[in-house]
Amino acid sequence: MNEVVGRDKEVAEIQKIYQSKKSEFLVVFGRRRVGKTYLISELFKKEMCFYHTGLSPIENQNTLENQLQNFCYSLIHYGLQINTKPKNWLEAFELLISLLSNIKTVKNKRRVIFIDEMPWMDTPKSGFMTGFEHFWNGWASRQKDILLIVCGSATSWITDKLINNHGGLYNRVTREIKLSPFTLAECKEYYKTKNISFDTYDQIQNYMIMGGIPYYLDMLEPNLSLAQNIDNLFFKKNSKLRLEYNRLFSSIFINAEGYKNIVKCLAQKRIGFTRKEIAEITKIPYGGGLSNMLNTLEINDLIISYIPFGLTKKDIHYKLIDSYCLFYNYFESISSNSSYWQKNNQSSKLNSWRGFAFEEVCYSHINKIKEKLGISGIQSEVYPYIQKASKEEDGVQIDMVIERTDRVLNLCEIKFYTEQFKITKQYDEELRHKYTVLSEMVEKRKKDFANIHLTFITTFGLKSNEYSSRILNVITGKDLINK
Repeated sequence: MNEVVGRDKEVAEIQKIYQSKKSEFLVVFGRRRVGKTYLISELFKKEMCFYHTGLSPIENQNTLENQLQNFCYSLIHYGLQINTKPKNWLEAFELLISLLSNIKTVKNKRRVIFIDEMPWMDTPKSGFMTGFEHFWNGWASRQKDILLIVCGSATSWITDKLINNHGGLYNRVTREIKLSPFTLAECKEYYKTKNISFDTYDQIQNYMIMGGIPYYLDMLEPNLSLAQNIDNLFFKKNSKLRLEYNRLFSSIFINAEGYKNIVKCLAQKRIGFTRKEIAEITKIPYGGGLSNMLNTLEINDLIISYIPFGLTKKDIHYKLIDSYCLFYNYFESISSNSSYWQKNNQSSKLNSWRGFAFEEVCYSHINKIKEKLGISGIQSEVYPYIQKASKEEDGVQIDMVIERTDRVLNLCEIKFYTEQFKITKQYDEELRHKYTVLSEMVEKRKKDFANIHLTFITTFGLKSNEYSSRILNVITGKDLINK
């Protein structure tokens, strides 16, 4: 197996699967562009006995006829001698069995089959799943040296048709790996291999834009600053990552426009919206259709549902968590200006987005935050706190509350700043007010908490002054990045 940057945990797990003494059916899934194909291809370059990828629906090529012809070409590429394409998927997978039956492996080696973007192959009324079930249940699972790896970006399809299948493939998947975006630490490791020199501020800022998606990171030019790279990738006419947005949705969802409307709605507000609010804003009917779309977006790791601290199940909010989608929607309305980022680097619009986006980076690195706080082993829940404004008082919003089973609450303020953050007298009064509001809410709901710890998460830490001593914990950008 070859070495891969990052992915230490996943590589170790796949190596363990490879050493199994039985046939394995491994499903690798995750967001489009997260690096599924690259990971498997790099690990099994020499062991691959058959590799095939479905035709993308973006180019309108995924008809049954085209998919079968494409599968036929893959069979021929790996040595099967046939003159005509298979008539259906039963015949196609029978041909794959013929190909694999003639391949002999040496001791402790496997016959590795990699089928990429399988959801694209399952065209309407094609009988694809029948043929695939025949292949695995009728032949592959009975061998001892088969490693079947299936990938797909349409996570909802993978979940419904493979992992949670209630038909012929029920409980047939032997292993599953959900591939997540790179962490900040893995991005740092990746930058080193590409000779990209970003300081702490720009490493975090780039994560706020690209969300640790390897395919996007690979587009960075090492001889350019981050600002120059962002202009080239997002703000030039027909730039790669401006065009990517529509491709992302078209490759996953049938009704791409409806899903894009929901994501655009959620990009407007840090804490997100309730289902009722989303229905009102998007004009999508409040019934089951919207619920299914929200569930699908959540399964595909673009949004999450959560209950804000202090609220109940009826107050479930939906929040956008995909950094790339957030960035795109925030700046979508800007006409092509090839130097926009460089010219507006300190504008109020960019600073507003940074505050929004850095919060999501912190939520996605909550394990690092807990590690720094020394509470990795303590069970906890993490969410924002919202108190809506009333006639008597202004509303209050706390960026992050960590509710711990050791009877402590961490009241976390999150600030993305170019230098050490200074707590002013006015800001100290605001912190005191938030502390009081949270204390009163805990007492009102009869929650048993001994202490509330004021915690700051900010790029370069806090500047020491008369107001900083009340802050019990400070977490910096380096704490989020370093292993």
